[in-house]
Parts: sequence; structure tokens; C-alpha cells
Amino acid sequence: MLGFDKLDFQQILSTFLVLIGIIDIIGSIPIILQLKAKGKTVSANKATFLSWGLMVGFFYGGNFILKLFGCNIQSFAVAGSILIFFMALEMILDIEIFKNNGPVKEATLVPLVFPLLAGAGTFTTLISLKSMYADINIMIALALNMAWVYIVIKATDFIQRLLGASGIVFMMILMASLGGMRSGGIPLTLITEAVYARCLSALKDERVNAAKLYAREIPAFEGDKAAFIIHSVWCTKFW
Repeated sequence: MLGFDKLDFQQILSTFLVLIGIIDIIGSIPIILQLKAKGKTVSANKATFLSWGLMVGFFYGGNFILKLFGCNIQSFAVAGSILIFFMALEMILDIEIFKNNGPVKEATLVPLVFPLLAGAGTFTTLISLKSMYADINIMIALALNMAWVYIVIKATDFIQRLLGASGIVFMMILMASLGGMRSGGIPLTLITEAVYARCLSALKDERVNAAKLYAREIPAFEGDKAAFIIHSVWCTKFW
């Protein structure tokens, strides 16, 4: 039960930062845009409330539901990963694997709500947080995350125009790092990318020689950069 006497701003902030990195709605923007480009409907209201309902339901009864069907959280995670993998193949190879005989133009429940937003990673994180923080603080942090999810889904087209493809990728890295910043943690993703960039920058002579050697043999990329980034995003979802 919710105990309002256990309200703790530090717990709310820590939980919020963890969930914003796990849910990663920013990382789903290219996927949402791709679904819209195919004429499929993505409802911000429905996605927000369905995701919230699934997360709250799993938070309080997830273990019981899994035991009822003789399933564990690891198997549930594998099932979600396989689903994302085949959906990524559909987008990258432009083929149809899943035959949808229902509302073809509806993409809110699958793949947006499950497994992208309310997937196995989110469920396991909520269960882990339950053993650390008070329920009231987790529920408040979850509600704040759902408000953020609603705003981002509602503004996907505007965000694309504002940030562009490279800006969205940067926001994905930033949001993924927030989960590691709780309680003084280190944003490893940002540090790793910074180290890679610094190492490449230091190899000036090698880069100059490589440019001279391959400049005439390797043509510049002339494909759809936005589509390439979207396909890359799908690949990052496998983990």
C-alpha cells in the first residue's frame, strides 16, 4: 500500500532517473517516426495509459502472474528481445514477417507499448526498485516518467525538425546515461563516447594517411542518412 508518510524527494529523483534511462522514449523517436511514415497510427494518450497500467500491474502482481503461467522474468525478457529482433528485420530488410489481420494501421500497443516502453527491462527494474524504495516514491516517479512519455510522443514530429537525426542520437546517449547518474553514479555511455572521440582525434597522422589512401576508392555516403540512423537504432534495441 502507498504510505504518504514515506515520501522522500531523493528516492523520487533517483527512481525517476533510473526509469527515464530504462524506458528511453527518446530512443524510440526514430521508430515512432518510421511507423508514422508507414501510415500507422500512434496515439500518445493510449500509449501513455496502457504503458502506465502495465507497469503498475506488473509492479504489484508481476511475480504472481509469471508464476501462474509457469514463466520467469528471464524467459519473459528473452521473448521480448526476440519480438524486437524480428520487428527490426522487418524494418531493415523491408519485409513482412508478422501477419497482422487486426487493425493494420494501429501501432500503439505493439510495438510501442510492448515491448519498447513497458518491456521486460522496465518490469525487472520496477521489481528491483521495489526492494529499495517506498512504493509511493516509485509511483510518483513512474507518473512523472509517463508525463514525459506523453509529451515526447505528442511532439515527435517537432523534435525531429528541431534536433534532426544527429540531435536525436545525441539525446538517446544522454538519456541512457541518466540511469547511471543516480546516487552520484558515473554516466559511462557519455564517458565511453568521449574517450573514443579523443582517441580518434589523437591519431591525426593515421587519419591523414588513411584519407589519402582511400579517398578515391571509397565514395561518400549518398544514401538516406535518416533511414540509416533509424535502422541503427533498431539494432541498439537488441540488448
